[in-house]
Amino acid sequence: MKTLKIGMVGAGFNGNFHRRALQSVRGADLAGVYALKGAEELAAAAQADELGDCQVYNSIAELCEAVDVVGIFIPNYVRLDTMSAIVEAVKAGAELKGIICEKPLARNCAEAAQMVAMAKETGVPTAYFENQIHMPAVTKARAQLADVEAAVGPIQLTRSAEEHGGPHEPWFWDPTRQGGGVWCDMGCHSAAVGMHMLTPQGKPPDFLEPVSISAEMALLKWGREPWVSKLRERGVDYAETPAEDYATVVLKFRNPETGQIVVAQATDSWMYDAPGLRLSMEAVGPGYGYGVNTLTSPVGIFISDTAAQAVGDAEMALEKSQASRGALVLMEDEAGTYGYCNEWRNALAEFRAGHDAMLNFAYGARITDLVMGAYYAHESSAVLEVTGWDDLANIVAGYVPAIQQGRGWDVLKR
Repeated sequence: MKTLKIGMVGAGFNGNFHRRALQSVRGADLAGVYALKGAEELAAAAQADELGDCQVYNSIAELCEAVDVVGIFIPNYVRLDTMSAIVEAVKAGAELKGIICEKPLARNCAEAAQMVAMAKETGVPTAYFENQIHMPAVTKARAQLADVEAAVGPIQLTRSAEEHGGPHEPWFWDPTRQGGGVWCDMGCHSAAVGMHMLTPQGKPPDFLEPVSISAEMALLKWGREPWVSKLRERGVDYAETPAEDYATVVLKFRNPETGQIVVAQATDSWMYDAPGLRLSMEAVGPGYGYGVNTLTSPVGIFISDTAAQAVGDAEMALEKSQASRGALVLMEDEAGTYGYCNEWRNALAEFRAGHDAMLNFAYGARITDLVMGAYYAHESSAVLEVTGWDDLANIVAGYVPAIQQGRGWDVLKR
């Protein structure tokens, strides 16, 4: 197996999560990082983890010259600029074997189209990182049920949710920079994994054709006191420029071979004040099904008030942990459980063969279409009915949600 040199653009929360994932991936060295802040710390951590002689580079061009695969792990509002710099580096001679972009591919469909076009311009294989599709709980359940599905038919209904108490960085809360609220941030996960669980095994990731989208979004918590004041302390004013902290979306798809209609329900929120991040999925078929809940851990811990003073970082136990004492949930391997390790394995294996990953930039653009379609349906207060991917893409091609424009109060319930 050829060892590939990995370069990361970005050294924040997401970049460091991927650094942790690479500890469990063979044939990969974390060779370089470029970031406006945190690069030295990430490089030092990579070296301490024996992931390779990770170096800090002064530009994206220098990084691309030194590595085989480059990953875009920076905020949504600078994705296009970053991709443009990668294109220029390839034109200048950088011999990349793969380009990765963390979800979402872009803030809206026009930006997603630009990301796809620039990737095609390079001729370099791509990977769209959607970790939940690669979660071992999902992949192993599907494998276990493959014969059952073949005998009685594929899954007909899915429910997926991602919930926690709110993002880390201020830019996540800013709809003009992030692209929206919780639906853009986490709904892209729920839409993708919901569609994936419905997709018959052996079919392409975008095999199912969308037929309708309905959505309900609201600002239930973070537009009220004392929460709105807490956001102001972080440089975000939801009294002026709000985004949704709750979204429930129903996506209906048609199997183009059988004509069967299947349904994906998605619920996402930034108001889940519980142990921490919860990912939950449920898939229901004709006479069978499976469910996933990441807060069902084989390990439970308890920290008393006295001992809590010794706790340095509550998130060492669980991402988005809301407490540092009491009965807590311990996630013993977040990077593996959430699918980060498996998405790396898939991408690098395909890049070695000169292919796109299982999920590529074009697939990421499909997910952007679904996300924007839900915002469109919410703004219209009506079910968005479409006749397939092309029809949906035409409707949302130039659409920018009011929330993304900074006009959230025009479409959100106070």
